[in-house]
Parts: sequence; C-alpha cells; structure tokens
Amino acid sequence: MPDVIDLIRTKRDGRALADADIDWLIDAYTHGQVADEQMSALLMAIVFRNLDTRELATWTRAMIASGERLDLTGVARPTVDKHSTGGVGDKVSLILCPLVVACGAAVPQLSGRGLGHTGGTLDKLEAITGWSPHLSNTRMIELLETVGGFIAAAGEELAPADRKLYALRDVTGTVESVPLIASSIMSKKIAEGTGALVLNSTFGSGAFLPEVSRVRELARTMVAIGTAHGVRTVARLTAMETVLGHAAGNALEVAEAVECLRGGGPADVVEVVVTLARDMLDLVGIVTDPAEVLAAGAAYPVWERMIGAQGGDPSAPLPRAAHRSIITAAASGVVTRLDCRAVGIAAWRLGAGRARKEDPVSAGAGVRCLAKPGDEVRAGDPLVELHSDDPARFDPARGALADAVTIGGAPADLPPLVGDLVT
Repeated sequence: MPDVIDLIRTKRDGRALADADIDWLIDAYTHGQVADEQMSALLMAIVFRNLDTRELATWTRAMIASGERLDLTGVARPTVDKHSTGGVGDKVSLILCPLVVACGAAVPQLSGRGLGHTGGTLDKLEAITGWSPHLSNTRMIELLETVGGFIAAAGEELAPADRKLYALRDVTGTVESVPLIASSIMSKKIAEGTGALVLNSTFGSGAFLPEVSRVRELARTMVAIGTAHGVRTVARLTAMETVLGHAAGNALEVAEAVECLRGGGPADVVEVVVTLARDMLDLVGIVTDPAEVLAAGAAYPVWERMIGAQGGDPSAPLPRAAHRSIITAAASGVVTRLDCRAVGIAAWRLGAGRARKEDPVSAGAGVRCLAKPGDEVRAGDPLVELHSDDPARFDPARGALADAVTIGGAPADLPPLVGDLVT
C-alpha cells in the first residue's frame, strides 16, 4: 500500500505520480482512508506542480471508476449536455436545458454547487419551493424519456470521488488548476453517459481562470478527455468580464432565467444561450433554430415540467431577502467597467455563497446590477442593489465593490461576448 505522505512529497517536489499510486489514492480518499488535510496538501501541490498528460488521464479514469457510469443507450432522443467553467450571473444552464429539450434533444445535466466567487446551478434551483437535486439513476432515465431532460446532483453512484474533491477544493484555495478542473468536469460528464457535450469555457475577471490562454488550454484538455472516452465534445469560449445579465445570486438568477424562458430577458444572456444551444444541436444533428424557439416562449412549458418532475413548484413565489441597500453613482458619465469578480465576491459576502463546504446559502441574497458597461448614468443614480437577510453583511459587500465600477466619458471597451469553438 502506498504511503500518502510519500505521494504528497513526490508531487510537491515536481515528480510524477505512478498510475498505480493515483488509482490507490482516489479509491482510498473516496472510501475515507485518506484524510481531508492530506488530500488538501496534495491538491495544493498539484496546483503548483500540475499533472502531466499521463497523470491526468489516469486521475480522470480513476475518478470515473470510483462509481457507476449511467447507460443512456436506450433513450430514444439523442443525448447532449453542456457544462460551464463558471462565472458571475451564469444562469445559462437554467435556460439552456429546457430550450434544447424543446428543440428535440434529451439533456442529462449533472451540475454542482457554488465554488469560490461563482454560484452553483443546484444552489439556484434549490431556491424553488420543493425542488430537489437528488435523482436515482433509474429516475434520471425515466425523466429523459418522459420530460426530455433534468438538472441534478451526481448521485451516490456516479463519480463519488469528484463529489468529495469538489467540496474540498472550494474551501482550500485549490479551484484554479487546469488538471483539477478538467478531471472534475469530465469525470462527472462521462459518468452521466451523455453522447455529446458542449463545454462553455469562460474567461475574464469573473471566471475561475481569467487569462484566455489558460482557458483555451483547459478547453483543449477537456475536449481531448471527452473524445478519448467516446463522447463527442467541443468547447465554446465566452467572455466573463462583466456580470452575465443583471443578477448574481440564487433566487435572483432564477427569476432572470424565467424571464428568458418566457421570451424576454437580457440580451447578453440570450446571446450566450442561443449560441450554446446551436452548438449542442449541431453535435446531435438537429436542425432547429433555438433563437425562434426561445423568443416564442416555447421552452417555458418544458421548464415547468422539469421543475415539477423534481418536486418543485414553478408557480411558487421565489424567496426574497429581508433587506436591500443601494450603491449609487459617484459621478455622471458612461459606465466603462463593472468588475465581474468583485460582484461575485459581494454576492458571496451577502450570503449567496459559502465559506466552508458545509455552510448553507441564502436563497434570496445577491446583487442586482442596475447599470452595466455602456450605460449612461448621472451622479446619484442607482448602480447596484444589494440583497441580504442580514444587514450586517452590507458593509463587507460594499467593501468588495469599492473599486469595482469605473465611470468615464468613452464607451466601454469589452471583448466580444462569444468567442471561438475549440474542437
């Protein structure tokens, strides 16, 4: 049996881990034979020392092998999923899943909870009365055949190693690592059994990896992993320099997603959703214009069926925070910058995120951006609205936003929202 301390030293010193050692480590950690503090040390060593191509392939394979792989070969519709590397205000999955189902595909989507300064899809959906992320493998297949899709947590049977590592990385400063992100995402997606996968690889101040070069590296890494496991995989780069839409926070984002599903919603959210929907439909050979389907509100009935099938009440009022506070413009002019990461940190400080893996989140907490880059404002106009159940959280949130907004005389200089496709 390997000595976990030796494995930590091996990676700390920049040497490669043997395949057998990786297989043992993932299995032992999954079954509680390696302590969190030991795995935390190894994860930090990986952040600094990386995993080479062989190590990453073995690490991902071991994570998949830690549980079952869902068999979707009997589902009549073609299966396709999407995963985002995260961002602030990224409620895309909430809209995209029912939209692609409405276009004729089946969407099995296993999602996660908040990591760092970005929110988690499951946290957002749990703001809906009665909704549950927990589905058995049998129930997942039933929903694909009847409703056409689901958004759920990976069950006990699917990639249990990822579930433990995902929570640990959030509270140990080991999120921003290409091999750890790639293996986490792809082990879960491969285990869910989807036939095709579109990866939304985000870059910019609000993304886990701000630098576009690192995001492209991650995209290529994940596409290679998916292809090697027989999953048709592409990655679409999108910018996360400013908040997507206007809302960052759980119930606030659900409300904005519902706007889009009814045929409205912010233009930037719609642009990303429609682009990714086209990519997903292209992968499975469905010729339908998702822009028309979304604008017509035809995805909303699918949303209602999806929420209801998982115990939720789509007509129930969403939670609202008990307190609000407004930040106003200090000068007149054009908003040229609204720092995405700062908004995410503010939402986290208001209660929308977690400091420890066992922390609850506040469904109503978050930030609404009342002005965004390109908007003209006058001194004293409301810029940002803070929502929290605890008014003592407002000052820390304001601190996060102290230097987040720039007002000038020139138009905002932002990169194109939608970037290229990595295949």
